[in-house]
Amino acid sequence: MIHATGLTRTFTTKTATVDAVRGVDLDVSPGEIVGFLGPNGAGKTTTLRMLTTLLRPSGGTATVAGHDLTTEPTEVRRRIGYVPQGGSVGPAALIGEELELQARLYGLGLPAARERVTELLDRLGLTALAARPAASLSGGQRRRVDIAMGLVHRPGLLFLDEPTTGLDPRGRADLWDDIRRLRAESGLTVFLSTHYLDEADALCDRVLIIDAGRIVSEGEPEALKSGIGPGATLDDVFLAVTGRALREEAAA
Repeated sequence: MIHATGLTRTFTTKTATVDAVRGVDLDVSPGEIVGFLGPNGAGKTTTLRMLTTLLRPSGGTATVAGHDLTTEPTEVRRRIGYVPQGGSVGPAALIGEELELQARLYGLGLPAARERVTELLDRLGLTALAARPAASLSGGQRRRVDIAMGLVHRPGLLFLDEPTTGLDPRGRADLWDDIRRLRAESGLTVFLSTHYLDEADALCDRVLIIDAGRIVSEGEPEALKSGIGPGATLDDVFLAVTGRALREEAAA
């Protein structure tokens, strides 16, 4: 579903050139839930924005959902869903109407749009909230609406940017269950950016850790933890590998 080779992104300001992403190679297979981790400023958000066609790469190549990222961005957008951290529904919008509008914007006719919205409302436990404005919902309910917005056109690949930020433990656990169920029911591939290492450990088949613009570690959570030592956590893995790229570069 995702294949990237040598992906780079450089930003030029009046005073400096910043290499935000410096040769990222990654692969995501169909049906995987992959976690994307990294400290602030590591290049995580820039990479995510490139993979979702929101930012053009400076170099490298990538195919996403079977289409070239730079030459076929419209085809990529047709086949992916993207749930941004800040949410995607205005506070005054009525949930059912907003989902129906999103479906129509993706080209569904009115009957098909209404059928798809009804299906998603039921699947995500939102049916009773369809006539309510987004501002009246809890944080967990709003995030489920955001996921419904990202899924309304039946994408094979869903990008989630910090999906549980601000949720209480119950809301986070419920959203994890929603994501697992969606994958089990439809074979959905999920690329998940998160700061919560326990979330990546509990939810993801595999994790990628980026630091200083490069992937510095990847693998199944259990394998990564066992490589550190008995009783290690994903936090221990994260602390062990982040900063290493900068230390190696300084030593060189």
